[in-house]
Amino acid sequence: MADLGVKTPDVMTRVSEFMPEIITYIQTIIDNGFAYESNGSVYFAVSEFHEHPKHCYCKLVPSGMSNAELLAEGEGVLSGAADFVSEKRKPNDFALWKKSKEGEPSWNSPWGEGRPGWHIECSVMASDVFRRLGDPEGGMDIHSGGVDLKFPHHDNEMAQAEAESGSGQWVNYFGFKMSKSLKNFITIQGALEQNSARQIRLCFLLHKYNEPMDYGDSTMTHAITTESTFNTFFQNVKAVLRDAHQDDSAKWEGAETELGNAIDATKGRCHAALCDDFDTPAVMAELQKLIGSVNKYLETKAAKQEKPVVFVVKHAATYMTEIFKAFGLIGNGPEIGFPLGGAEGGAGKEETLTPVLDAVLEFRSAIREAARSKNFGDILSLCDKFRDDDLPELGVQLEDKAGSKGVWKLADPAELKRLKEQEAAEKARKAAEKAAAAAEKARKEAEAGIPPIDFMKALKLDDGNTPKYTAFGDDGIPTHGNVGEAPGEELNKNQKKKAAKEFAGQQKKYDKFVAKK
Repeated sequence: MADLGVKTPDVMTRVSEFMPEIITYIQTIIDNGFAYESNGSVYFAVSEFHEHPKHCYCKLVPSGMSNAELLAEGEGVLSGAADFVSEKRKPNDFALWKKSKEGEPSWNSPWGEGRPGWHIECSVMASDVFRRLGDPEGGMDIHSGGVDLKFPHHDNEMAQAEAESGSGQWVNYFGFKMSKSLKNFITIQGALEQNSARQIRLCFLLHKYNEPMDYGDSTMTHAITTESTFNTFFQNVKAVLRDAHQDDSAKWEGAETELGNAIDATKGRCHAALCDDFDTPAVMAELQKLIGSVNKYLETKAAKQEKPVVFVVKHAATYMTEIFKAFGLIGNGPEIGFPLGGAEGGAGKEETLTPVLDAVLEFRSAIREAARSKNFGDILSLCDKFRDDDLPELGVQLEDKAGSKGVWKLADPAELKRLKEQEAAEKARKAAEKAAAAAEKARKEAEAGIPPIDFMKALKLDDGNTPKYTAFGDDGIPTHGNVGEAPGEELNKNQKKKAAKEFAGQQKKYDKFVAKK
């Protein structure tokens, strides 16, 4: 959690520290008429609870009441099926306290030595914390969750809490999480090997908190692209601010007024989106629209060869940075943009400049040697290497500008390295797709030069060895083959129709191929 930049919780609960509260909680449910003791165990009386006018069982998954498989899954963790079925009054009653067998963990209780049921611990700990925070019923507004726990765990958790407190609604909203399928399961450390904590957090911000999300390459690609968009914007704003002078005009004209209004409108829409059930995807979209407005303003100024009013540009970047700090994308970083990483303060001027000056000295020596040797063609290559390989390792980006001296930007070296690797991987992926497309094109071109009858004779089944067709008519169209139930049998009407269509398609390709020749 710390590696992801997640803040520590205000309260940390451990079940083993809440055993007295769990026992008292269960006794209250019994006293309220919604649970009963049986053979040293205590079970929740589902029918009594569900039939009560104030309560309803299985709010999240109503069909769960009759789902024997899920009910058994919820109870099977505690004991064998035969044990608890014989002890319960009704099949869908579930354990609040389970009598411990020899060698199992146990605590003393009014019902004998035992341990808590799967669901009760969550109800007790959450209720205790929220009661301490001022809610007499111990309820909560938002409950994090997962679709795999809707029933029986979350439904049983709510039922227990409402049976104990008398509340008609213990939870107002349930959030979602990634599904734990084999296709997308990944540990936090595994995810951090592929992407930065900020990119992972961006991925979640780009999806509504209470909607399902599939973690994978496509979702992370979107997050990486979004991060790059904002990072480029922040770096461009910093470059504009560095180029500003004290005596530059600060007067607002029409373009400045338009951008200022766009910033204010963005603030209003972002506030409304956050008030509308924490709609972070809408906020991210609004901020990207604001980037477009700022870029349009800067382009207009550049086209007129006018210097921008830096205050209005800075205002937009500062507001975005404040939003990102609220979202946890930025800690106690700079006034504008993402922090560059590393420890804050501490490093002296010599320590900071030494690697940069070493790189500059090495670059200058190489340029001087190329000039002395009159290898002028190497000079541009050395400049590109200095820009693309040497400076990024020092956290410096150089962008060449046609007709100007270019722009330098500072960034986290690790982020630049990661970006370079991601760009290389994307380039390799596109190259592989291009090569595969070229190979497929060549295959189709070669295939087009095969006469139809030879093409049909060469067709194989999916195993790559068995001929698809075994006999052919005078016109070359297959009459028998291995596409039916029996090998080599005569094709039926539909199979003959399909074979004729294949033959006609290849004939068309072959005629076109011959015409080109």
